[in-house]
Amino acid sequence: MIGPNLSDWALRSRQLTIYLMIVTVVAGAFAFLNLGRDEDPSFTIKTMLVTAVWPGATMEETQTQLTDRLERRLQETTGLDALRSITRPGIVTIYVDLEGQFPPERVPDVWQEVRNGTGDIRHTLPQGVLGPFFTDDFGDVFGIIYAFTSDGFSDRELRDHVDVVRSSLLRDVPAISKIEWLGVQDEQLLLEFQPDRVAAMRLDYGAIFNAVAAQNVVRPAGVVTTGQENIALRVSGSFDTDADLLDVSLVADGRMIRLGDIATARRALSDPPQPLLRVNGQRAIALAISMSEGGDILELGEEVTAAMSDAVANLPIGIEPILISNQPAVVDLAIGDFTASLWQAVGIILVVSFLMLGVRPGAVVAIAIPVTLAGVFLVMQTLQIDLHRVSLGALIIALALLVDDAMTTVDAMLRRLAVGDTLEKAATFAYSSLAAPMLTGTLITIAGFVPIGFAQSQAGEYTISLFLVVGIALIASWLVAVLFTPIIGSVLLKPPAGGAAEPEPGRILRTYQSFLGQAIRFRWLTFAVTAALFALAWAGLSQVDRQFFPASDRNELIVDFQLPRSSSIFASEDAVARIEAFIEASGEAQFYTSYVGRNVIRFYLPLAIQPPSDHQSQIVVMARDFAARQRLQAALEGWLGDAFPEAVSRVSPLELGPPIGWPVQYRLTGPDPEVLRARALDLAGILASDPTTRHIHFDWIEPARQVRIDVDQDRARRLGLTSAQLSAVLNTAVTGSAISQLRDDIYLIPIVAQAAPGDRLSLDRLETLQVPVPGGRTVALGQFANISFKQEQPFLWRRDRLPTLTVLADVAPGSTPEAVAAGLEPKIAGMNAALPPGYKVEVGGTVETSAESQESVFAVVPLMLFIMATLLMIQLQSFRDAAMVILLLPLGLIGVVGALLVFDRPLGFVAILGILALIGMIAKNAVILITQIGAERSAGLGVHEAAVRAATSRFRPLLLTALSTVLGLLPIAPTLFWGPMAFAIMGGLLLATLLTLIFLPTLYVTICGDEGRTVHA
Repeated sequence: MIGPNLSDWALRSRQLTIYLMIVTVVAGAFAFLNLGRDEDPSFTIKTMLVTAVWPGATMEETQTQLTDRLERRLQETTGLDALRSITRPGIVTIYVDLEGQFPPERVPDVWQEVRNGTGDIRHTLPQGVLGPFFTDDFGDVFGIIYAFTSDGFSDRELRDHVDVVRSSLLRDVPAISKIEWLGVQDEQLLLEFQPDRVAAMRLDYGAIFNAVAAQNVVRPAGVVTTGQENIALRVSGSFDTDADLLDVSLVADGRMIRLGDIATARRALSDPPQPLLRVNGQRAIALAISMSEGGDILELGEEVTAAMSDAVANLPIGIEPILISNQPAVVDLAIGDFTASLWQAVGIILVVSFLMLGVRPGAVVAIAIPVTLAGVFLVMQTLQIDLHRVSLGALIIALALLVDDAMTTVDAMLRRLAVGDTLEKAATFAYSSLAAPMLTGTLITIAGFVPIGFAQSQAGEYTISLFLVVGIALIASWLVAVLFTPIIGSVLLKPPAGGAAEPEPGRILRTYQSFLGQAIRFRWLTFAVTAALFALAWAGLSQVDRQFFPASDRNELIVDFQLPRSSSIFASEDAVARIEAFIEASGEAQFYTSYVGRNVIRFYLPLAIQPPSDHQSQIVVMARDFAARQRLQAALEGWLGDAFPEAVSRVSPLELGPPIGWPVQYRLTGPDPEVLRARALDLAGILASDPTTRHIHFDWIEPARQVRIDVDQDRARRLGLTSAQLSAVLNTAVTGSAISQLRDDIYLIPIVAQAAPGDRLSLDRLETLQVPVPGGRTVALGQFANISFKQEQPFLWRRDRLPTLTVLADVAPGSTPEAVAAGLEPKIAGMNAALPPGYKVEVGGTVETSAESQESVFAVVPLMLFIMATLLMIQLQSFRDAAMVILLLPLGLIGVVGALLVFDRPLGFVAILGILALIGMIAKNAVILITQIGAERSAGLGVHEAAVRAATSRFRPLLLTALSTVLGLLPIAPTLFWGPMAFAIMGGLLLATLLTLIFLPTLYVTICGDEGRTVHA
């Protein structure tokens, strides 16, 4: 017995105990209503983006002067796992990835360290560099997105109206953390020159630009201080309207010339456009709403809906809001489904209790369940554990386990009542005889979940609430069993009619006793059969499919579409429009949203986000239902390959678990990019040799075209030209040069000088471009420069400061990345052996993330085993008895493998967690049985009779607990996420329970001897 008899105290303090039970139920009910709701548990994205821009720099200059300098400092980051950088001419983006086991609470400190360290070297960067800029909110989720389309309004008018909506949302909904714009196109004021007039008036472009900038500059003019007041001086000249720009006066040969005489001004959107947003085939802009940390997504949804109703009422006719991402509705549906599964599990267990125990004993267990759940909800609210996919699944798993203690207590009370004890004595006997082994078994079961709770990885962080909720539930179930169940039992249970005689065993028990007697008699056959089954299960384990996390069962599809790397955003938009037409014609979609020139915003936490690029787009398709999603996925996959043979595309549902992206990835790393190109083709050939891979491509490999202008510097100097002046002329002729800003309300609109459309530079007229030179003359570019076409690398990925080329692929339906990697392993090993020194191939994608996650779990397994062994020794205080329990633990694998194979379920990360948890469940049953055998032996029985008698007495509660667990897990067995774990636990526990009742007594008798042998048959 553990300390004072708590059951006896509860009975003596009956009124206080009942009061505490009522308080627990009421407080737990309120806690359940107030628990936060979300679709998935949050986890920390341990990645920061560092970006720097150097306009006009070449690829080599950017690589050596920006990327290398920044990476040298970032390599010193605390907890660094990898540096990934993508370098383009004039821009570098560096991903700072922290180790998976790095504590989430320390991540903000590291991001501040990155800021400070990079700031220390900012002065060493070349002149003209913008940044570095930092993005550490990489993991923010924008679960509510409203798009806005317009009919009859300009882009600026639409943006102004939507900005009013944005301001009202931020003002009226405190739970909003931030609101991001999507699809917005910035304005620019184009100052378009007529080169012939500029030349005729002998004007210099540089002087024109300086005059415009000088008139529009904001400078202090001083403050006059008198004896009574301070009077500020203000100088006029700044541009208030577009017309003010054309009124700028220029001086040429002593004449005053109005800028409007040689140029026109008009407003236009940025060209080429910034990343675009399209909704149902129409350009739109959107507001993406992120929730404050610790908020309730359902409550946020209600508040945003109310605020949007008021704001939309003030929008003019022609501007239409469209809700394109509604996470509160998804969460409400998901929570509703899981809550229904929870109540179904409660109902199943109650039915089992009533059928197997009878009405009164079943009622005791039935009352214990809501009391225990109420206590669990109360602690969950205290620890701020929300209701989501993992915590609700954990509740269902815990529910199947928490009835064990209540059933054990009720069964013990019934047995004592059958031999003549009073209700009070029977209630206190359960504590004195079973409380210690029950608590030890409970702690051992919790220890089985320790690897989940202490796994230092994103996957571990994602599933940690499984450990917390199950641990809370099991401790609560023990407390309810020793405090509240005796009170309830003393009210509801009745002594059996017929006196104080131990009832004769029924037919089922007699059959079991006979079978157990034969198993003990032919013990070596029992051991041989058990060993053969275990060997068969071990061999069958290789036939079980592997899977990290399954795909989501949401109705969305993600269409990942990439044109060749040098493609423009216009080409991407044209292609996306064709894809949208196909989706619309299919009739399978409710609506679809296209992100052109960028990835989707993180509207769902497990999304792999890539930096924006003109050649790539993503389309989010909301299918009408799950079946429509499957049909549309198959149709799109077939059509995209035929319609866009030059593109790389992937159609996939949303992911669960840590974000990965393309499932099959192999990184080829080495110092020379050209060697990487050649070897990457060999690597792609290896991947293509597996028939289950498809859509094989590279993150970078193909070059882009470049126009090389080689200036004859001697001729240029004689003409009075420099390379800088020539670059400015070309920039003005091609894309335009920003020379000043128009301050319009809250916006700063760049004033961009460029040639008029008819005089705009094209490649075929490049040699004849008239370049202004001092003196008012113009000279054709071809007279002092040679023009040629060359190739350059549009961008370069590096990992840990080494060029890295990644080969990516998808897997065919019915296969898994783990199976692909296993099949390719010999060929990849052969390629690695043949690579030059300094080069290597590493596996990435799903296989790498899965291995890291499993490694983080298995790293804690020794701690789990140590805790279990310690608890076993505390309870059993016998190496022999503890060894018997440990020998039983791996035998649960027989049922696990059998269930996964029979029901065709994969062995994934969550299933592995279930197997580890199963070890604790098996150990708990074994401890209670061995403790019971010891008690029977202490009462004077021989080893054989004690083993049979103890097994017989534990037969009903063990089978009841196993049956309750198996049936209680049925509601989540069909789900994609929990199904593999449910089947693993159900199969493993059912088989392990039978082994506990047959193999363990046989083993005990064999090891401890046959003295006092008496066969009950």
